[in-house]
Amino acid sequence: MNNTIKLAVAAALLAAASSANAGIIVPAGDWTLDIGGVVNAYYTSTRSTGVNGGFAGANDTGTKTASNITTGLLPNYLSVSGKTRENDLDVGFTISINPGASTTSAGKQSSQQENRQAFVTFGDKSWGSIKLGKDLGIFASDAILNDMTLLGVGSGAGMLAGNTTTLGRIGTGFIYADWKAQIAYSSPDWNGFSFTAGLTQAWNAQGATSSTGRGGSEPAFEGKASYAWAGDVAGKVWVSAISQKVEGLTNGTVASMNTLTGAITAGTANTIAANTSARAEAVDIGGTVSMAGFGLTGYYFTGSGIGSQLQLVNAFDAAGNKRDSDGGYIQGTYTIPGVGTKLGASWGESNIDGTGIDSFNTQKNEMWTIGAYHPLTKHLNLVAEYSDVKYKVDNKAPAASTTGTDKTVSLGAILFF
Repeated sequence: MNNTIKLAVAAALLAAASSANAGIIVPAGDWTLDIGGVVNAYYTSTRSTGVNGGFAGANDTGTKTASNITTGLLPNYLSVSGKTRENDLDVGFTISINPGASTTSAGKQSSQQENRQAFVTFGDKSWGSIKLGKDLGIFASDAILNDMTLLGVGSGAGMLAGNTTTLGRIGTGFIYADWKAQIAYSSPDWNGFSFTAGLTQAWNAQGATSSTGRGGSEPAFEGKASYAWAGDVAGKVWVSAISQKVEGLTNGTVASMNTLTGAITAGTANTIAANTSARAEAVDIGGTVSMAGFGLTGYYFTGSGIGSQLQLVNAFDAAGNKRDSDGGYIQGTYTIPGVGTKLGASWGESNIDGTGIDSFNTQKNEMWTIGAYHPLTKHLNLVAEYSDVKYKVDNKAPAASTTGTDKTVSLGAILFF
């Protein structure tokens, strides 16, 4: 299927588990339709410890275990794409629906539903293509597309049952690219080099014990450039960036926030004076290489006023000052010859620094993951993962630091068609 989810699948598999190159192809007059998607479900068991750490919750001390049956980092996907050639232009579209695979309340079956893609493209291989509509964001997109937990669960299983996805390595190695309304231009492939530049919908800043603000007077600016090569040692390197103006910064609500999940519990606003506007910015760099069944990926990001997990969440202090953030991950994989099973291990962390008026110096989320991804058929993959998340807030004196952990075992399957 000719859409972003297929790119995600190809990147995550790293030439291992699934060999399907298209979904269900249907000729329809001048159009060729491609129907494809993903179905996945996992049993997960998460053991959490700490105070306001991991997924134990702000009022939980000691140890808590949560067992769920849910989707992984990828939601279930049903995608319809179409393409045709008209007036010397390649014209296409993609629309997708993304239901969750779990429910936690009686009589409630339809609340967790996303529509991640709805866009049109037109162009020509001689000069590139233009995209208009909603699709994966440009900044940090390669970080998630190369994350091995894209086929599995990663973090977030302990409290996200009933949702459409878990977190994978989001917030423990990279910022979520997310799904954004955009107008973007992608260049042709010039002997391995290509770039994408676009305008995306500016988002509002969200905060808990932090400032809130709005986007909208101008779009966000995003772009990336990459170089890929083939051969016995194949690989890709990339850089990407984002810049967005945030206006109307006002003091946020004094509330609680789980920095690992981004979940915000509303509180009462107060009247501390705030800056009026600021610019959220971030840049990243990454690369991946593969040889003789081995794969190695490295990634790093740094930003200011952008957050460390979800874009523009918890990114400013209560007076509108930007918080700095950074992080990254390293990942190694090996595909067993003749069997196709991919074994992988990865480590990463995300950090956000407090400002002069914050009560903390640094908040850090760190995760180790090991996984096995076995192609039972060319479309169906069995998955086993273990993820160990460590959560720490380095508070300013005299307050003590707070820590927590999440240890998640997940077993399940993912089907691509």
